[in-house]
Amino acid sequence: MMRIIEPGIRAAVQDFGRFGYLSKGLTRGGPMDEHAFLWANRLLNNDFNAAQIEVTLGGFEAEFDCDCQCAVTGAGVELTLDGETLNNWENFKVRAGQRLKMGYATAGVRVYLAVQGGFQVEPKWGSCATVTRDAVGGLHGDGSPLKAGDEISFNQQELQMSRRVGWAYRPNYEKTPVIGLIPGFQYEAFPMSAREAFCYEDYEVTKDSDRMGIRLSGKALEYDGEGLVSEGVNVGSVQVPANGQPIIMMHDRQTLGGYPKLGTINPFDLGRLAQCQPGQTVRFTRIEGKVAQQQLRRFYQFFNVRLTCQAGDNLRS
Repeated sequence: MMRIIEPGIRAAVQDFGRFGYLSKGLTRGGPMDEHAFLWANRLLNNDFNAAQIEVTLGGFEAEFDCDCQCAVTGAGVELTLDGETLNNWENFKVRAGQRLKMGYATAGVRVYLAVQGGFQVEPKWGSCATVTRDAVGGLHGDGSPLKAGDEISFNQQELQMSRRVGWAYRPNYEKTPVIGLIPGFQYEAFPMSAREAFCYEDYEVTKDSDRMGIRLSGKALEYDGEGLVSEGVNVGSVQVPANGQPIIMMHDRQTLGGYPKLGTINPFDLGRLAQCQPGQTVRFTRIEGKVAQQQLRRFYQFFNVRLTCQAGDNLRS
């Protein structure tokens, strides 16, 4: 059992997400940064879908009542166990009664805490992913984030040897990312000036960004096409509202939207975008859908990700 002492700004249970329920109005949820999430589970030999705690910007503290093994990946935070400094992107042993504490993020936004065997949380609609907007999932099943005093169960496992992620696979969250854009069917309805601006101008992540969408500030994009009716919105869709400032729809987005869309962000790059702090600069570049598909396939094969969904719903929804 793990008891929450301090959840920080926001801490919530996430597995890989809730697939197959878009037709019922339920969005996916799941980790904003799949790369960090999957590495945390891999370090502990967990199933790719094993539930973790996603912590926003750090400030988290918890106490364990039994021996276990954990891993912390994602945003750069100072990590201590009973005051002794630990390394991120490595697994480590925790003894009964010890307290794990995170400082606040110096780079990146989201931190992932995994325990060997995964946290045991009852699924709702096929997943325990916390989606506050839909009031579903999480420890209490109602979409609420974790709070001080909450207790989360996990099954004790036989401790394994130490493992760490090589430096080549650890992102530099301070570096300006270059994010791939897959043009959509409304792409040509934007004038050339707008298409070139999005891929050649710098944009800045705003403080209004959250799990529903990453809001950008930069050169306003014009749209010359006809008005649109509401249609399905995928994770990574680049919507352009009337003010011309792009919004990239993320894991807790609404399932329908009526704004024109330039296209979709390369799924392989979404996690890196999700780690951008407010005020950080991002750049975009056009990428072919076939190339993005190959990248994602290799990525999922490496982590043994196996996705299933109901007929008619998108696997990446």
